[in-house]
Amino acid sequence: MADAVTDLLRLLDIEPDGHDTFIGRSPEIGWKRVYGGQVVAQAVVAAERTVDGTRPIHSLHGYFLRPGNPAEPILYTVDRYRDGRSFTTRGVLARQNGEIIFTMSASFHRFEQGLDHQLPMPDVPPPESLPADEELLRDAGRPISLSMQNYLTRDRPIEIRPVDTDNYIRPPTGAAARRDIWIKAKSPLSDVPAIHHSVFAYASDLTIIETALLPHGRNLFDPDVMLASLDHAIWYHRPFRADEWLLYSQDSPAAGGGRGFNRGLVFTRSGELVASVTQEAMMRLKPG
Repeated sequence: MADAVTDLLRLLDIEPDGHDTFIGRSPEIGWKRVYGGQVVAQAVVAAERTVDGTRPIHSLHGYFLRPGNPAEPILYTVDRYRDGRSFTTRGVLARQNGEIIFTMSASFHRFEQGLDHQLPMPDVPPPESLPADEELLRDAGRPISLSMQNYLTRDRPIEIRPVDTDNYIRPPTGAAARRDIWIKAKSPLSDVPAIHHSVFAYASDLTIIETALLPHGRNLFDPDVMLASLDHAIWYHRPFRADEWLLYSQDSPAAGGGRGFNRGLVFTRSGELVASVTQEAMMRLKPG
């Protein structure tokens, strides 16, 4: 497990390639396109490396324009939009073979005291009481597709524990378009906040994309479904650690026109709301 986290940190340690430009690479794990969370996370790292470390990221908004090729490096170019007294703004373009595959705007803000409130955390079982990947396979009680078996048995850097196992393995048609999932990095990370921001950015795209499929009795691994992230946004509200359990509470208010809209609220175990996520995805059924 530690090796998977080490590989992730190596993946996020993008290489400098001139002034405000960086090279990112993809793992060789047989995927046909680059995982969207990887591109978001590498873009976060690129932007953070041009910002004073006293100003952590507080929001990002990204658009996926083309699928990335895992066999090709990704060139990240950072534009320094503004360095203000309180806020710093950056733009990031990700390119492959001269074509833009992803764009992102990110804002950084020095900490200041202010008014404070949040929504309450859902009442859910603790992660220790929920099945891990191996237990999900053993206790599923129903056939699981080969692609999902391969996913659950792969050595991944992020541990996932769904509160509702049936909802995660095979949602029944008409299921509610919401679910709660505990997530964390599988081994300890450094104390540098930027590491936790980028690791969470990577993890934020793992499960949210299929929330809009839940009412339709489908998941990411169904062969008749075509899914692709269109855009992705994160707001970082409070400090957190990505190597400690976080409750990712997801819902999908609407789907239509070949697109599904998803939201997520992220809580620490103590109930602090530390981040919010939104994503719209292409969501199509294959002909026939």
